[in-house]
Amino acid sequence: MLTFVATSILYVCGFIFLYGVIRLAVRHALEDVEMRRVQAQRAEEMAAARDRALLEKHGFLSNNG
Repeated sequence: MLTFVATSILYVCGFIFLYGVIRLAVRHALEDVEMRRVQAQRAEEMAAARDRALLEKHGFLSNNG
């Protein structure tokens, strides 16, 4: 009977621990996704600014005549 109680307690504790680990992993994954989204947006804005500066400096490269 003691073995059954100890096994049951360990199973319950194990599932609670596993739930916490999975929840922590999901939270970190969502933070990483958000960080990468912000970095991609920033890189896109920098590329657009670089293109505008290039066209201002070398206007003959555009089709605007």
